[in-house]
Amino acid sequence: MDRVEQIEAIIDALPPEDFSRLARWFRERDQAAWDRQIEIDPASGKLDFLFDEADGERTVGLLRHWPTAE
Repeated sequence: MDRVEQIEAIIDALPPEDFSRLARWFRERDQAAWDRQIEIDPASGKLDFLFDEADGERTVGLLRHWPTAE
């Protein structure tokens, strides 16, 4: 049994309250990692293609305004 399988077995044995606490910790950790990545990607130029695509669509008249809630 490898390390991950051991962790999975321990998690499976947790009481519901502890499992919920651990699940919340994972969600918060995952969200924090996502937030960091969202800050890094635009600064690194990884998303520039989206701006280029939108600019190209605007140039040929294909860019539409986002609908507003009424």
